[in-house]
Amino acid sequence: MTSRATLLSLGVLASGRGSNLQAILEACARPGFPARVAVVVGDRERAEALARARGHGVPAFWLNPKDFGDRVLYDEALRRLLDEHRVGLVCLAGFMRILTPGLVRAYAGRILNIHPSLLPAFPGLAAQRQALEYGVRVAGATVHFVDEGVDTGPIVLQAAVPVHADDTEESLSARILVEEHRLYPEAIRLFAEGRLRLAGRTVTIR
Repeated sequence: MTSRATLLSLGVLASGRGSNLQAILEACARPGFPARVAVVVGDRERAEALARARGHGVPAFWLNPKDFGDRVLYDEALRRLLDEHRVGLVCLAGFMRILTPGLVRAYAGRILNIHPSLLPAFPGLAAQRQALEYGVRVAGATVHFVDEGVDTGPIVLQAAVPVHADDTEESLSARILVEEHRLYPEAIRLFAEGRLRLAGRTVTIR
């Protein structure tokens, strides 16, 4: 069995209900999973994700953006928190802030995000609504490394989800979320096992 000392320490950033955080926490609780959640940080005081973390005995912090003069100062405080908990991989889980270039560079190749579309299609907010308005037949979810753009980083894993004629934003989102909860822990496992090789925009799974 993997000892706690050898587990990859995760820092999860979240703004909302934390359903992807819950999927990660449950994966980390399984025997043999090579990672643990070391810290959760949110930018909203009442984010359910923070309560979920505390319920699992994970340190959880609210960093109030209003306490900082600008995004750079905020991300410097965020980086200090992550460093204090010796985070090896940062996981964005519904974090509704764009990371500054300084933070992205500090954790280059060590930040993952989950997005509810088949990137590069429909980046940014309301991806499911964008998919429906565009009339696509297939939507999905993507785990990708984070770069300095918005949902532009190298793709790690994807899963396709069919779009039904009677879909609403809510029904499509629910089906995509099932795949998100499966993909994210798998991507974390691959990273922790050293099986992801990043070369330019290409991610190879060993």
